[in-house]
Amino acid sequence: MLKKYFSSNSIKLSVNAKTPEEAIREAGNILVKEGKIKGNYVEDMIKTYKELGPYIVLAPGIAMPHSKPSEDVKETAISFIQLKEPIEFGHPTNDPVKLVFALGGVDHSSHIGMLQQLSMVLSNSEKLNKLMNIKSYEEFLKIID
Repeated sequence: MLKKYFSSNSIKLSVNAKTPEEAIREAGNILVKEGKIKGNYVEDMIKTYKELGPYIVLAPGIAMPHSKPSEDVKETAISFIQLKEPIEFGHPTNDPVKLVFALGGVDHSSHIGMLQQLSMVLSNSEKLNKLMNIKSYEEFLKIID
C-alpha cells in the first residue's frame, strides 16, 4: 500500500543539503512539483522546525518534517530524500539525519495508515540500512513493498 504514495518523481537520492532547512525544502519541493501541496506548506514545515526544534527526527538518522494540516495540502502526500552526507538537525540522540520523509496531511487522521506502514518499514533494521544506501527508485520500491 505504501507504493501508491510514491512515484519515481517523489524520491530523490544522494541529495546535497547542508542545513536542516535545505533538506526540508528539498523534500517539500518534491510535493510542490507533484501538485500535492502548495509552496506555503514547505515554508510552514521550516517554520515549525525552527519553532519546535528537532522533534521531527523520529529515530536515528530519520527526519519527518511536516506541519499542521492546512488548505495548502491538496492531498495526503509523502516524499523521500536520501542525503548524500548526513546532517545535524539538533536532536540529542538521533542525529545525524540521512533520510528525510516530508509529509503533508489534509487532516489529522487520513495519513495515519500510511505512517503505520512506513513505521513498519523503518523499524526493520535491514530495510533501514538498505534505504541508507539505495541507488534507484526500483530499489526503493522493493524495500517498502
